[in-house]
Amino acid sequence: MASEIATRALAAFPAGISNGEFGLPPDALMAIERGEGARLWDSAGREYLDFSMGWGSALVGHARPEVVAAVVRQAPLGANFAHLNTAVLELAEEIRRVSPAARRLRFCASGTEATMYCQRLARAVTGKARILKFEGAYHGANEAGVTSLFPARNLDFPEPELTSAGTPSAAHELLVAPWNDLASTAAILRAHAGTLAGVIMEPLQRCTPPVPGFLEGVRALCTELGLVLIWDEVVTGFRLAYGGAQEYYGVVPDLVAYGKALGGGYPIGAFGGRADIMEWVSEHRIGRDDYVWMASTLGGNPISATAARATLGVLRQPGTYEHLHGLGARFREMLRETLARRQAIAQVIGDGPLAQVVFSDRPVTDYRSTARADKARGRRLMLGLFARGVFINPMGTKLYLSLAHDQATCAAFCDRLDDTLAEIG
Repeated sequence: MASEIATRALAAFPAGISNGEFGLPPDALMAIERGEGARLWDSAGREYLDFSMGWGSALVGHARPEVVAAVVRQAPLGANFAHLNTAVLELAEEIRRVSPAARRLRFCASGTEATMYCQRLARAVTGKARILKFEGAYHGANEAGVTSLFPARNLDFPEPELTSAGTPSAAHELLVAPWNDLASTAAILRAHAGTLAGVIMEPLQRCTPPVPGFLEGVRALCTELGLVLIWDEVVTGFRLAYGGAQEYYGVVPDLVAYGKALGGGYPIGAFGGRADIMEWVSEHRIGRDDYVWMASTLGGNPISATAARATLGVLRQPGTYEHLHGLGARFREMLRETLARRQAIAQVIGDGPLAQVVFSDRPVTDYRSTARADKARGRRLMLGLFARGVFINPMGTKLYLSLAHDQATCAAFCDRLDDTLAEIG
């Protein structure tokens, strides 16, 4: 029987969800009241271990004291001026210091906007219409992000599959390649270089790491063919290293998009790149053919910028990335041990503070090897964990750790994982 909260939510929102994707059964709907560290409490007072962490946006933990204090200081001074302010200027200077790709920056309100603007810039500077993405990658809610996101038809590459209705232009403006397959990617790029503006990629795609040489190979191909290489660091930015995937993998793209963890839980988006490319958004060019429209009402607002500066201050503290990587590696090992005790045939993938369980007997290297997994069992697992007080997205399987997680929290998760595996068989 649906709760009073669920009844109200179902009347107000499609599927009872305010911001999409969770796909919870009506009897599991609830409302979160507060969060602290790596825990959440719903409106009925029930406590949850959080392994979603605001879809990865709360890397420093919920209500991190330094972030809260910074926002409290800024709030009485104004929330948004839709203009340059000292908070966002200082934030931009720090990002420029650690991101080789971001020689110039612009701010927006989300990662979706940031990746959209990167693609627009790539099309403008090359005069070409198409973008290549990798199958199964998510680049925000724009057309490229939701095309071939979870395709089921196994179309021949590079044909895109329209995952979402209402995106007809994607059929003509996108090409799709298999992740981690440099030979196939090279063949597609060479065959279509005359119509391609660039390549957009997550350097760590979802939870599937790049095989050795793949990122370097794509970088070299883009340089050779005159394509703009866009890195979607909305997830990897400041998570794999303070300098993000650029520091972690040692490869530099032409454009880079940020969001999620940068804001410490507050809404934020940013994109940057080579100075010559970023000059295309300069308003001094309005009326010329070499001008790209870009504006964001909430982009760079002082509340989000202040929260981001405080977040980066936390992430700069000694031991931050040793903790995140050490805990992530131990958590993935604990997951494997728990699955083995229950004789569950599964793969555990991920890197840094990220993990994913894939019910498959084969190694996972790309989207199609992930898609061969037992998705129905994965869904039962996630719903079972949710029912046991683990807050996750039952429509996905990515598990996010934060600075607020510790081995005790991970052990508690694995205890509940063990109980759920016993239940679902």
